[in-house]
Amino acid sequence: MTSEADLSEQIASIKEQEDRLVFSSFSHSDAWRLGGVIMELATTRGLGIAWDVSRGDQIVAHGATEGSNASNDLWIARKIRLAKLTNSSTLRVRLEAQASGRNPADWLEPYQYAIAGGCFPIRVAGGAIVGTATVSGLPDTEDHALVVEAIKAFLRA
Repeated sequence: MTSEADLSEQIASIKEQEDRLVFSSFSHSDAWRLGGVIMELATTRGLGIAWDVSRGDQIVAHGATEGSNASNDLWIARKIRLAKLTNSSTLRVRLEAQASGRNPADWLEPYQYAIAGGCFPIRVAGGAIVGTATVSGLPDTEDHALVVEAIKAFLRA
């Protein structure tokens, strides 16, 4: 079981990621390029995932690798709904719920929202959320880590 201190540290780390990983702008072309980074990382590592990069309410880029399945697409949609509802990464929401002892099913419809990591908000300078990047197919902490790694690589390029 994860200690309260460990949860607080993980939550603080994710908040720092959300504050630091900000785009100067985010276009459809950027969404495709970010999706390409996710696809390349997954393919190179032999990971069975589905991924999505959205801008506003529009899916701009979506793909899947060998080993993924249609249920990953359903998880992506539910993760995106949660990120948009909370304006934060879905792993942070899950960890905050865990830290508070609250059961997310008491306040969220589980068929509409996935309380699982893997969706990260795309923010532009000024803090506005303009989209999401999402991965499904791995344990949720690994889904989150892959999205964060791809965003970091994209922002360095």
